[in-house]
Amino acid sequence: MRVSFRSYPNRTAGVTLVDVVITVTIMAILSAVAGPRFSRTLQRLRVESAAERLVADLALARQRAVAGSTSQSVEFIAGTDQYRLVGMDDLDHGGGDYTVDLEKSPYLATVISANFGGDGVVNFDNYGQADSDGLVVLDVAGQQLRVVVDGDTGKAVIP
Repeated sequence: MRVSFRSYPNRTAGVTLVDVVITVTIMAILSAVAGPRFSRTLQRLRVESAAERLVADLALARQRAVAGSTSQSVEFIAGTDQYRLVGMDDLDHGGGDYTVDLEKSPYLATVISANFGGDGVVNFDNYGQADSDGLVVLDVAGQQLRVVVDGDTGKAVIP
């Protein structure tokens, strides 16, 4: 015998409470699995963005030294997560040195260490060479990246 909706005129097609409970349970399980993974990915992207910004600013300082046939310093400010390009105007905020605060959004990064031959300052000469090899370690919630400066070429890379 074949059953059709015509046999039961008061019955309408729809979703039962059991269907809703099963759907919500599956979504909760998927969220519990995906949430931590998304968080780690976001932290990795933030530390990568901070490292790329630092590499770009070190390249800017190097290019400015070569273009101006002068020296250009990048100073990591002790006790903060900031660095500045000494003597270069801050175009975003007007006045003062070009300063980047890695602790602020979108980076939310911490400068673990900045060491350029024993101090937190790297100087580029008029040939673009750094005064010493250097290493900067950045961290976002346990995700760390290193930025390395080659003293001979002055180029900064993320190894």
